[in-house]
Amino acid sequence: MKEMNMDYEFYYERALEYVTYEQEPIFRKEIIQLMNEENLEELHDRFYTELAFGTAGMRGIIGGGYNRMNSYMVRRVTQGLSAYMKDQVSGQRSVVIAYDSRNYSDVFASAAADVLCANDIRVYRYDTIHPVPLLSFAVRYMKASAGIVITASHNPAQYNGYKIYWSDGGQAVAPHDTGIAAEVGKVTSGEMIASVSLDAARASGLLSSVPDEVDQAYDTMVIDSIRDRGLFARGIPCKVVYTPLHGSGNIPIQRLFRILGVDYQVVEEQEAPDGNFPTVDLPNPENPKAMSMAIDVAKKVHADIVLGTDPDSDRLGIGIPTDKQKKSYTLLNGNQIAVLLCDYLLSQQESPIVNGVCVKSIVTTDLMKQVAEYYGCECRDVLTGFKYIADQMHRIVHERKKFIFGAEESFGYLSVTEVYDKDAVSTAILAVEMMLYYKEQGKSLLARLEELWLQFGYYDEKVIAKTYPGSEGRAKIDDIMRTFREVPPKEIGGMKVMKTLDLIAGTDSLPAADVVIITLEGGSKVIVRPSGTEPKIKYYLFSVASHDELIHAKTESLGKRQAMIASLGL
Repeated sequence: MKEMNMDYEFYYERALEYVTYEQEPIFRKEIIQLMNEENLEELHDRFYTELAFGTAGMRGIIGGGYNRMNSYMVRRVTQGLSAYMKDQVSGQRSVVIAYDSRNYSDVFASAAADVLCANDIRVYRYDTIHPVPLLSFAVRYMKASAGIVITASHNPAQYNGYKIYWSDGGQAVAPHDTGIAAEVGKVTSGEMIASVSLDAARASGLLSSVPDEVDQAYDTMVIDSIRDRGLFARGIPCKVVYTPLHGSGNIPIQRLFRILGVDYQVVEEQEAPDGNFPTVDLPNPENPKAMSMAIDVAKKVHADIVLGTDPDSDRLGIGIPTDKQKKSYTLLNGNQIAVLLCDYLLSQQESPIVNGVCVKSIVTTDLMKQVAEYYGCECRDVLTGFKYIADQMHRIVHERKKFIFGAEESFGYLSVTEVYDKDAVSTAILAVEMMLYYKEQGKSLLARLEELWLQFGYYDEKVIAKTYPGSEGRAKIDDIMRTFREVPPKEIGGMKVMKTLDLIAGTDSLPAADVVIITLEGGSKVIVRPSGTEPKIKYYLFSVASHDELIHAKTESLGKRQAMIASLGL
């Protein structure tokens, strides 16, 4: 009992400190109630640690406490960002703030604006929910010093988060990410956080709304990026079903559809913004359940293509019919979407392609590389995370080459150069354009994908995640990685290991990362990497098989994958 009382005193003091500085009543009330109830278990969970601010941002469950996502934690991080900007940015400093449909996103956006303005930093804040790609575009268009998006992307409804972008419109990377994190760490008390009323900030000219012209400029940019505008004007019959999954893609995507004259239907039950995401367990177009209502609508209206975006509209899912009667549909996986988009974009370039570059994450299918190189286009690999693709875009510009396409298997794509993060809005338009192009030829997207498999081989990918919770789990994950490094396998699934690449110290082309890449004979591959945010280790299995009959290639590829799973004990 004495030990429990001592613990309670510690957490009570932490909780009392928090409610002193938290300005949002609902979060203060939560903690005060826990204190009154002497709920040690819940107080421990909310105060035993602090919500981590990692590279480019933070994410967590919404609620009161230092280990939750709330106004105080947003204000603390923003004070750190303000200090870093004062040290690194000369002249008038400015930040664009966007937020999505998640609960309290608008509240957190206002909290960030408050602190920035109190630090004499100019703030442009969207008045309505806006996607990640429009924030990235706005930072560049308005020549702002930085950007903030309040979002937890595709996470469950109880989460929210905070992402920082730098002046290039991309997520903050080295040295800015670590520099900001260091300044956040110095904010050890609420007394160190500057504050001003938003009314006073507006009156002083430090706070204003993002002008409507930014949305208009983004729309113009997307329309100008269309390879063949005539596809939308030639009256090619094409029915599109779209679901925003209660998120921020709804307005900009519908607006562009109307401008281009696209025949579309929105899933009405999922159209309105709602941070509770009442129709889905997980608002992620990667999740088949999240796309099920859209597929049901597609069957009723005989749609040619189904599109879905996550709450901050940086991820795009695509469904296509599998029969001419459009009674059955399949959802493409992220690798298949990447390959189709890459192939279409490259097929529309002037031949030969000069200095063209595509970029993909190391865990994205190598079929994309095969397709790119077939067209004479360079394809670069980067670490997992779209910020690394954005970083390559800088290098491509510096090298006086042309960025054509970037992709990661987790449904993130980019084909425009005025946005420096994955963009489901412009990619939705690209997907419809691609659909129209093949439909005019009397060909389906599935047929084109099968042509690519016959030409380059059937590439099959699967991700298996193993969870090991707690400190023992962390040790287990470290031990697994150590074994792959120190005693690498000589064969996996009966296939000879051709090369083992350890990225722990980095390479000439890739920075240091806790990743091991094992290349097998015949082009198959295994990538092993721990999750950066969860107690998981992920195995990415890539199997490849070629045959002049697709059914045989699929069977052989599946057999290789199953053999890898058995060999690795997964």
